[in-house]
Amino acid sequence: MAVVTRARRATDAVADSADTVLRLAVLLQAGVTPARAWGHLASSGDPAAGRIEAQLALGTPLAEAVRVAAAGARGDGWDDIAAAWEVATTVGAPLAETLRGLSVALRDAQQTTDDVRVALAEPAGTARLLGWLPLVGAGLGAALGFDTVGVLFGTLGGLACLIGGGALALAGRGWSARLVARAAPPGGVPGMGAELLAIALGGGVSVERAGDIVAHARRGHDGALASTEPDTAGILRLSTEAGVPAVELLRASAVLARHRARVEGRLAAARLSGRLLIPLGVCTLPSFVLLGVAPMLLSVFAAVPLRI
Repeated sequence: MAVVTRARRATDAVADSADTVLRLAVLLQAGVTPARAWGHLASSGDPAAGRIEAQLALGTPLAEAVRVAAAGARGDGWDDIAAAWEVATTVGAPLAETLRGLSVALRDAQQTTDDVRVALAEPAGTARLLGWLPLVGAGLGAALGFDTVGVLFGTLGGLACLIGGGALALAGRGWSARLVARAAPPGGVPGMGAELLAIALGGGVSVERAGDIVAHARRGHDGALASTEPDTAGILRLSTEAGVPAVELLRASAVLARHRARVEGRLAAARLSGRLLIPLGVCTLPSFVLLGVAPMLLSVFAAVPLRI
């Protein structure tokens, strides 16, 4: 279905952004300045780096150029990359180390999406095939020699079957598509809020200042992943009470959030197989009867002479 196709495209885009971030981290670690590193990536054909290079040519500051490039590639991880870049440059955290960690987070998110996409492939394909069942039924009667087309378009009973069966077929396809869309994973990187807070605290700022920086960097974040975001307030409280570095706790919580998102996505895909039986029984099979079986019976009755 279209949802699975979109998920595959999103996965490929996140993989590309993770590769870009990793190559950028290597260049920075080798001593290349950030602006020149983006230029090298742009000359190698990287589309996101090309957008940033174009912004730099217009005189846009580098941090804002990354934000503009993220706005032009929203949905493939670049909004999180722009936020991490802004947080790291604001607090003075090492960019190379930050980007390496971000590349790992993006790879984890890609693996999560891959797992869910594989789990969704079978039920989504089944729903797509069953959606054609009413049309198969309509053509089956004609293939067997029954005048189903004449009955469907030439009699009142046939017209009623055509309208009812067509409406049920469309309803079943729409219902199945909504169920598949609901089972698809949300966009973005689970646990990114904790990752960004860890980057900010790693720069040596206070907890309050780190929270403000992260909130500003994530402006416009739609909160689609709120259910998979760790409780950063609870993590910071635990860090204070136990005397454990908050940065490591936050990063461990982000990893756990990505693992939880992977498990929940696979469970949603598993539940989808059962839920698709509802539109099958309520809409698709009755539509098959109305468009396939009923016209054959009506054509048989029409061909048999009425005897008193």
